[in-house]
Amino acid sequence: MNKLTVETKTRRKKSTPSTMDSPWASSADRQRQREAKRNAVLQAAAQLFNERGFHATSLDDIAARLNVSKPTLYYYVKNKDEILLQCVNKGLTMTLEGIEASRKAGGKAIDQLRACMEVYARIVTLDFGMCLIRVGDEQVPPESRKELRRQKSAIDQAFRRLVAEGVKEGTVAPCDPKMTAFVIAGALSWIGRWYQPGGEYPAEEVARRCIDTLLAGVQLREDLPAAVVQAAAAKTPGKAVKVPQKAALRKPAAARKTAAVAAAVAPQKAVTQKSSVSKASVAQKAARKSPASA
Repeated sequence: MNKLTVETKTRRKKSTPSTMDSPWASSADRQRQREAKRNAVLQAAAQLFNERGFHATSLDDIAARLNVSKPTLYYYVKNKDEILLQCVNKGLTMTLEGIEASRKAGGKAIDQLRACMEVYARIVTLDFGMCLIRVGDEQVPPESRKELRRQKSAIDQAFRRLVAEGVKEGTVAPCDPKMTAFVIAGALSWIGRWYQPGGEYPAEEVARRCIDTLLAGVQLREDLPAAVVQAAAAKTPGKAVKVPQKAALRKPAAARKTAAVAAAVAPQKAVTQKSSVSKASVAQKAARKSPASA
């Protein structure tokens, strides 16, 4: 290569303009922005569905909350039915992923059960989880409803398995896993209907109290350690709670029935004994006055 050729290439390199920064985002950035805006549409819709109901919410309402025009929404969703489908699907997906993560964490069945209950209770206080409970899948087109109900069934089966495993390992009282799973899911689902953000208790406290009640029950048991009762009483707001000692805790139903019968019979026994004593005294006095006894 001669000297002239080298100099020519050097001049060409120097004259090549530098790459300018494009004012348009890259394809990947545009996709991320679109997904973020689509999620904003879904979240605004879920909030309105929860506040007003599905039928009372229009696309104009959703657009107004996002400060955009109604035609803008059609760039991200087809119609209101599709919005609801995606909202309910998000609530179910969040729940299933949370339950699966709790299961993978390992531990005893009762610990996994509590962790899954915490996930469920937390999600039903969020926009998509609350929409799942308050609106449900009844408004979803029939062709999409089948898949949503399959996901609901997967949640139910997860609770049933954990309850059955808990019974087997001895950490859950003997029960019908199907019925117990229904009770757990039903009670926790109802939080999504009555919970209001900014209320007396934050969402985490609501979940903890409900789960404690479900796992421990409401009846005060004779075998319940005094420390547990004292701890629960300390968390009770308002007036101070008198905590009974272990020996003074509420007796089982059979013991209460026996005590009640004994209390009812005691006065009758006393009357009978008094009557017998009185008869004996009369007989003794008669015997003293009788000529045969002289």
